[in-house]
Amino acid sequence: MFPQNRPPAPLQAPPGSSASVVAAAAAAAAAASGTPQSLKLTYPETLDRIKEEFQFLQTQYHSLKLECEKLATEKTEIQRHYVMYYEMSYGLNIEMHKQTEIAKRLNVICAQLIPFLSQEHQQQVVQAMERAKQVTMGELNASIGVRGLPPLPHSVCTLYSHIFIFLSVLFLLDPSSPRSVQSYSSRENGLDKIPPSRKEGPPQASPTSLASSSSATSPSRGKEPPQREKSSTPGMKPGTPMSQESNTPGPSGPPQFRPVPGKPGVDPLALGLRNPLAVQGAYPPGAFGLPPPGVNGDLPGAAGYGAGLHLVSPQMNGAAAAAAAAAAGYGRSPVSPHPHMRVPGLPASLQSAASGKPAYSFHVSADGQMQPVPFPPDALLGPGIPRHARQIHTLSHGEVVCAVTISTSTRHVYTGGKGCVKVWDISQPGSKSPMAQLDCLNRDNYIRSCKLLSDGRTLIVGGEASTLSIWDLATPTPRIKAELTSSAPACYALAISPDNKVCFSCCSDGNIVVWDLHNQTLVRQFQGHTDGASCIDISNDGTKLWTGGLDNTVRCWDLREGRQLQQHDFTSQIFSLGYCPTGEWLAVGMESSNVEVLHVSKPDKYQLHLHESCVLSLKFAYCGKWFVSTGKDNLLNAWRTPYGSSIFQSKESSSVLSCDISPDDQFIVTGSGDKKATVYEVMY
Repeated sequence: MFPQNRPPAPLQAPPGSSASVVAAAAAAAAAASGTPQSLKLTYPETLDRIKEEFQFLQTQYHSLKLECEKLATEKTEIQRHYVMYYEMSYGLNIEMHKQTEIAKRLNVICAQLIPFLSQEHQQQVVQAMERAKQVTMGELNASIGVRGLPPLPHSVCTLYSHIFIFLSVLFLLDPSSPRSVQSYSSRENGLDKIPPSRKEGPPQASPTSLASSSSATSPSRGKEPPQREKSSTPGMKPGTPMSQESNTPGPSGPPQFRPVPGKPGVDPLALGLRNPLAVQGAYPPGAFGLPPPGVNGDLPGAAGYGAGLHLVSPQMNGAAAAAAAAAAGYGRSPVSPHPHMRVPGLPASLQSAASGKPAYSFHVSADGQMQPVPFPPDALLGPGIPRHARQIHTLSHGEVVCAVTISTSTRHVYTGGKGCVKVWDISQPGSKSPMAQLDCLNRDNYIRSCKLLSDGRTLIVGGEASTLSIWDLATPTPRIKAELTSSAPACYALAISPDNKVCFSCCSDGNIVVWDLHNQTLVRQFQGHTDGASCIDISNDGTKLWTGGLDNTVRCWDLREGRQLQQHDFTSQIFSLGYCPTGEWLAVGMESSNVEVLHVSKPDKYQLHLHESCVLSLKFAYCGKWFVSTGKDNLLNAWRTPYGSSIFQSKESSSVLSCDISPDDQFIVTGSGDKKATVYEVMY
């Protein structure tokens, strides 16, 4: 039945196994060559082949692993070199800014001394100052007898030249001249004692300290503003890392802005001063043996900065300082009237000692001419004008406070820091603890703006993220009721329309995003800023929007027609602005330390010089008669609208990054770099 002597069937591998695949391949090869199949693999042979293949792959894996470790080591070494070179360049950059600042201040001092010289000496000094601007490295080395030094920055050459000129000016002064002992009356903005030659125009101060703007009604820019060297430390567009002062978020940022997470190629510190949240200053007060700078660039005596004398002007003489210190001992407000007004509690015989400052408010005509402003008699008097303010609460947030707002009822204050907003009840005296914490962003991202709707039941929060969060405050525990997401990596500022229906968001990409709050949808974008849009305000009638940007421009937008109406070009980055609720005045705070107040339909403009560094925030009182500004110089200044007579001034312990005024104009709240917010009561 079966054939005899039939050879046994070869052992077959299961279909789909490695051995069957190899056998099939061998059979195919044999068939292709026309020879009978002679290769037959057994299970042991197949396993040996697989084992060899595994060993080969394992060897290859170890080789690649060693190569990867080698590359990681090289990467670490390159990063170390990068950090080392960056620190060197950053240090050199800071040093250059130090020298530039000193040269600028010496230039201001020389300009203030020139009018006291004879005509002949004035000519000599002016020529010497012009010559100083042309000093070369070779000439400087030749004058000090040094050879073979590496090239110095031009700012350093100018610094030494100004020092020589300054000393020369001191020796040229005639002590017997009655002009040499005259002081300027601060109350009258330095006008009553100014020599006739100086009344004809503004002081010949450093051009960089008087950064002015030009305005146009056309959206197109007539010409590019002069290039202004940007500071080295608000260099980030969106914010900044921690800088020299660990309690202030660093890179103009101030920022002034922290780098957008995940955005490659942005050196956070190299772009630094673009962020208003940057370090407190490019160098600490008192560097190079100089006392802390006074207002308007003068160098005050050290007495005004002694412990407990922060209530008085640094320009007061010893007797005035002592009297003010005594007043401080009897519970005087830590926010004192500025020395341009009478200091309550000081004898009349000492009032004149508090004056002696040059003009700080200037009117700028349409052709760019600057004249000191003669303040009217009611500049510091009358209904609605504060006398001073007193600190009533300190809110220890625990992180740098980049955003603040106060409720319509003046009961609650909201402080925005790293990742969260904290809610405080200030209706009762005593130490404060937050009553709620709203976790809005990732832990390492800063809140940049928070705004309340007028009913106090909804809070909108934006910061270093592409999403805005809308919080429902009416529930027992605040909760997020909606989120609005745009394509921009960060939001720098927010504004709410008067009818509470629309929210405007200033984005790090320069766009202004318009949100419908009812439907939670994006309805429009205003495009025009070529760099981050840093600040925003809206007119009381809700028809016009004002925005400032890191592209050195302020723009006005028509909300009904959806187009740009005006553009004002400046020589400095714009960090803050505010639109007067009762008039056509726009106040602008800049990285250059100036505050400019513009009439929105006329060429009238005022330029105010009391801040010593970046102006980081600005807010008008709801009555429109005054406004406040804060800066990286730790100052809170209150100004009269529009000409800027100084009402009062407060010096805090760190950069003042944000501010708000209550709707009844009774309270001011500030957020600062020393991880706290401060609430002031306005005294009328």
